[in-house]
Amino acid sequence: MSAFGGYSGQAYSPSGDKGRFVLPPAFRKAVKESSGGNRILCLAAHDRFDCLIGFGLSRTDKLNQQLEREEERAIRLGDADFDRDVRAQQLFGFEQLPFDDSGRFIMPEHLRDLGKVGDGLYFQGAGDFFFVWNPAELARMDPAWKGA
Repeated sequence: MSAFGGYSGQAYSPSGDKGRFVLPPAFRKAVKESSGGNRILCLAAHDRFDCLIGFGLSRTDKLNQQLEREEERAIRLGDADFDRDVRAQQLFGFEQLPFDDSGRFIMPEHLRDLGKVGDGLYFQGAGDFFFVWNPAELARMDPAWKGA
């Protein structure tokens, strides 16, 4: 199995029957590599945009490191507002969704609501993760997103 090299590129996937979506081939391959050969897609709401983010299980190590860095920084700066438990639930509140060999997965309703998901998904690579947009929501973004 080749090593995970990050998420890049773009793809669109229309909604299928029974509320299923399809993880496009390039993203499917990268997620599987990032999940140790398992077909597990991690999805979460983006913290600032009306979209979702996706990644494989290997990102949990980076999220743990991020949590440690943020806590150390808060202690060093005397930031009494930092709450490790709150930040941990923000970072680790993602859903682990199985997908089949064709990339089909069922998105839970609460994620559909959080991501304002419509009749299709637009996937946009972003290195350690990828964005999952409702194309109409992406079109409402400022000009910096024009190339997406």
